[in-house]
Amino acid sequence: MIDWADEALRIGAALAAGFLIGIERGWHLRTDREGTRVAGVRTFALLGLAGGLGGLLGAKGQPLAAGSIAAAAAAILVAGYFNRAKARPGATTPVAALVTLAIGFLAGSGSGGLAVAAAAVTVLLLALRDELHGFVGRFDEADVKALARFAVIALGVLPFLPNRPMGPYGAWNPWMLWWVVVVVTGFSFVGYVANRTIGARRGTIAVAVIGGLYSSTAVTQSLSQRIGSGEAGGAEEAGIVLASAVMYVRVILLMAILAPRVLWPFTLVVAVPLIVTWAAALWLYRKAADSEAPSPPGNPIALIPALGFLIFIAAAAVVARWAEGRFGQEGIAALLLIMGSMNVDAALVTAGGLPPQAISAVLAALALGGTILVNMAVKLGVTLVYARGKGGGAALALGASMIALAISLVVGWMRL
Repeated sequence: MIDWADEALRIGAALAAGFLIGIERGWHLRTDREGTRVAGVRTFALLGLAGGLGGLLGAKGQPLAAGSIAAAAAAILVAGYFNRAKARPGATTPVAALVTLAIGFLAGSGSGGLAVAAAAVTVLLLALRDELHGFVGRFDEADVKALARFAVIALGVLPFLPNRPMGPYGAWNPWMLWWVVVVVTGFSFVGYVANRTIGARRGTIAVAVIGGLYSSTAVTQSLSQRIGSGEAGGAEEAGIVLASAVMYVRVILLMAILAPRVLWPFTLVVAVPLIVTWAAALWLYRKAADSEAPSPPGNPIALIPALGFLIFIAAAAVVARWAEGRFGQEGIAALLLIMGSMNVDAALVTAGGLPPQAISAVLAALALGGTILVNMAVKLGVTLVYARGKGGGAALALGASMIALAISLVVGWMRL
């Protein structure tokens, strides 16, 4: 593209970004008395244009001119909003004006696509004022602490870790180990947020679906206890089975992220029991009455459990590498099965971290399928104990899922 056309696109993107943000701000301030608004559609468009010209001059080797334009525009904004802040406090519009200036500068520097995308996101944030305030208004102190913990786990640690093999047998990659913690706790955090925002209003089924994302066993215990206490409203059995059905989907998604080479054989192993569980859950749901939900599992985002999980998978990685050379793939399969009986996620992580020659994908899938069978057996026992013989439908559905999974494991083992 010839130079003048490229420059025209840069300036056009800057102007478009300013105009887009100006429309939202102008509409938001439309009820203000004439002459009291510091910036409207025209001013925001001009701010974008000023930023674009500054960015273009900077790209042409004129940093002083570019800096002067940006500083002058910022000074005018500060002066314009200084007096207005006394009569009508609020920093959203002046901050939006500064963001518009920066976006225009970005467009003039040559990143027109990124600038327009940033302008679109800015408009979205400004337009969703009531929705965002309502969303935050539903939070309590525990929710804010949960968000802070997950921010520390996901953003406060991961970027600073080395991404290379370390430790015994080269089994530890600090970045990958912590990334696993981020993924697993991320699923938990999504379920927790969904529970806080919609679960309380949608009853037992919503709690089962949301809780199944991070603790189907806890959901099973909670709903079974309600059945056994005589407080059931009718949908608890469907909720128990539905939580396990969601658990199957969750494990497949984690497998796709953490151990993709095992994904296809594992999906084949759990396909039939997954279908059986979902069919049973839907059947129980259709015959169930609406009911209020009990309290779902509590906040799963805690730093100490996350560190404990990290230590567990780090130790498992070393043991797996040691077993690789000493016992072969059958020994590793037994290790995965034992480990998964204690923590399915850790078994998934360990399988994903092993080299392809350590264990075949099919054998790893069978071992991980065995861990699901153990988990289902635990939930069946919880249902029988806590429901006190009243959760027959849920117990039958969980048992049918276990039988289907056991048959799949036997067929898979015979085909090895």
